[in-house]
Amino acid sequence: MPKWVGWPELIVVLVIVLLVFGVGRISKIAGEMGEGIRAFRDGLTGEKKDEKQSEELDSSEKK
Repeated sequence: MPKWVGWPELIVVLVIVLLVFGVGRISKIAGEMGEGIRAFRDGLTGEKKDEKQSEELDSSEKK
């Protein structure tokens, strides 16, 4: 972290962001970012939720 940015400055910036966007909108943005990261990781591995669920169903039917 640069020397000119300390804890007091970060707290002021966070308070301003909360006032501008509001708590609900920030949580919505964070949730959407999480979904995007999850989709990106799934894209890298080449797996999808549907494929995983169908594999689980197939394995449970074989038992």
